Amino acid sequence: MDFKILKELFSLRDLIDILAVALFIYAFIYFLVVTKGFQILRILILVGIFWVVAELVQLKTLSWVFEKVWTLGLFSVVVVFQPEIRRALVKIGERTKVIKLTSLEERTVERIVRACRFMSDRQIGALIVIERHQNVEDIIEGCVPIDAAVSVELIITIFHPTTPLHDGAIVIKGERIAFASCVLPLSKTAKLPKKYGTRHRAAVGISEETDAVAVVVSEETGEISIAVEGNLERNLDPEMLRDRLGELLGLKEDEGS
Repeated sequence: MDFKILKELFSLRDLIDILAVALFIYAFIYFLVVTKGFQILRILILVGIFWVVAELVQLKTLSWVFEKVWTLGLFSVVVVFQPEIRRALVKIGERTKVIKLTSLEERTVERIVRACRFMSDRQIGALIVIERHQNVEDIIEGCVPIDAAVSVELIITIFHPTTPLHDGAIVIKGERIAFASCVLPLSKTAKLPKKYGTRHRAAVGISEETDAVAVVVSEETGEISIAVEGNLERNLDPEMLRDRLGELLGLKEDEGS
């Protein structure tokens, strides 16, 4: 008898509705806790408690204030978590088709490989960011505009320790060096060995935030690495670097067709 009454009052649709709301709340709280928003979560909970109390004792003016503050708080969450939201949207709308590069861009890749070979042999540190589909300008700082054709000599000159632009990354857009001396977001992943410093963490960081490919030459060992999709591929020789860039930038598909 009790079961029949419960069934009348509580349908399967109600159960799905409750579970969906619970899942949404759990995902929201988890998102705030695992990111930098834990303090914001505590503030929102505190405001919510005061708002409920104000409603219970019928403090109309205070309730109105809390209603406006709550709206402002939700807007602040969107602003604060703009990088995380942007990254999630990029993942959702990420293109599956690789843009095929022209023969001129193939020569650009070859120049990057030759420059990395030269710097690796002489242990000249370098960080080269190759933009793909997503614009990286929103998350890089301190850049010096270059807008010059990619050449072996120019890349080596920029990263030579005696030049003022060597401390930072260069950004390559298409077949041109767009910026030099760029400051990139640093990765906080624990997967990266402690022996790798700022240059490698910056390479992994830009690959976590965007779909760009970052090539790193170690100043200490001359080791060549590639950072892509938050992973660091290490100990590459020039031939391996050429092949990997060909795969990541669509050259292999273009040659096969």
